[in-house]
Amino acid sequence: MILPIYSYGNSILKKETEEIGKSYPNLKELIDNMYETMYAAPGVGLAAPQIGLSIRLFVIDATGYADDENPELDGYKKVFINAHIIEEEGEEWLFNEGCLSFPKLREDVLRKPKIHIQYFDENFTYHDEWVEGVLTRIIQHEYDHTDGIVFIDHLSNLRKQMIKGKLNDIANGKIDVAYKIIFPKKKKR
Repeated sequence: MILPIYSYGNSILKKETEEIGKSYPNLKELIDNMYETMYAAPGVGLAAPQIGLSIRLFVIDATGYADDENPELDGYKKVFINAHIIEEEGEEWLFNEGCLSFPKLREDVLRKPKIHIQYFDENFTYHDEWVEGVLTRIIQHEYDHTDGIVFIDHLSNLRKQMIKGKLNDIANGKIDVAYKIIFPKKKKR
């Protein structure tokens, strides 16, 4: 089932999430729905807060980044439950990021190129891995959502001022979006 995505301005995107256990209700169905939602948008990652759930869960499919330089990403599809980035290494590099919660907005973001991450997959099998390159970028972006951080939080104050109009348009629902989205409710005066 395709779920609506919460846009910038919804408070759920700024909340730190809670860990879940094996007995989380309908977990397999939720993961399937998250993938279906992500593909319909279309995106390469989706975190639970983006569909209104304050839990430490995100899914990614990096297949779209598979090329001669990154053949290992062909078919790279993973679920991350209760993920924690333990360490980040290397010199920060710029990459142009977008986010399903920020329709039609892309910005250059600095991030480290290598991470040490620990997480559980959909079968609650524990993983302890080092990840490098563009895959790191996708994981960091989705991981941030589980800590209540959005990609524009990595921008300078000057850059945020420069895109303030675009952000206001998103928060006020003044954009056309080709996928199901929930804009923040207007406050009554």
